[in-house]
Amino acid sequence: MGSVDSLRDQVLGRGYCILEDVIPADRIGPVHDGVLRAAASHNRSDAPANRGAVSGLINHTQGFAPYLADPRLTGLTEALLGRPVRVSFTSTIISYPQAERLQWHADWPFNQNNAGHIPAPYLDAVVHLTSIWMLSDFTVANGATLIVPGSHREPNNPTGGNGVPMFEPHADEIHVEGRAGTVMVMDSRMWHATPANDSDEVRVGLAIRWAPWWLNLDVLMPASDDRARQLEETGGKENQVPLVEPEVFAALPAEVQPLFRHWLRGGGNWPGA
Repeated sequence: MGSVDSLRDQVLGRGYCILEDVIPADRIGPVHDGVLRAAASHNRSDAPANRGAVSGLINHTQGFAPYLADPRLTGLTEALLGRPVRVSFTSTIISYPQAERLQWHADWPFNQNNAGHIPAPYLDAVVHLTSIWMLSDFTVANGATLIVPGSHREPNNPTGGNGVPMFEPHADEIHVEGRAGTVMVMDSRMWHATPANDSDEVRVGLAIRWAPWWLNLDVLMPASDDRARQLEETGGKENQVPLVEPEVFAALPAEVQPLFRHWLRGGGNWPGA
């Protein structure tokens, strides 16, 4: 698995690394089932066909929360982003049978379709991380995430009209396969896509994203002035991250609470303030 320094070098060099057994095999079941229930009850209305997409997942299931404190994960995110690190998104990435392939893109804030994006060409620096949590085995057949290693060093991505066909195979693409409990951490600039699910299995995963203290997340926050300026006043498109409810926050492990305090509804209630 490698030391934190080794994992950091992998992310800097090829754009991603793999952490195995972040969730132990004998504990994956309840986490998996809680995510499926959340998708059944809270799936976004704009989710593509045969896909489960829930924003602000932490409000609907907290089974994964203790594993956010895995020392490899905290060490790696802090080594790449500095301290303190914040969680910016928690969302489901579920592919049901017959789900079709989605387009190549890079994640916020590099997706050029978002109102709050960093304009291309962007500097060669790590400013945001995406982690893909495999809650079922990820295989080629059931739609294991596609990535283009090394693409995080490019100054643009397919959402910025860089000439790469959005839905076509890429010569350097690979599937990120792994058994349930594995986490893949990548630079959010990495070009990636969700392929079709050609199996009869439900591929269950999470996308948890990480930001440094200095990256402005207000454009994602409901009712913020930055959101009004960049989205509501311009007609732009942007993600929205629901605030974390106080009762949810209070129930999180003490070592995990600091990752979410910036999303706490009525932030003055932060017990450490």
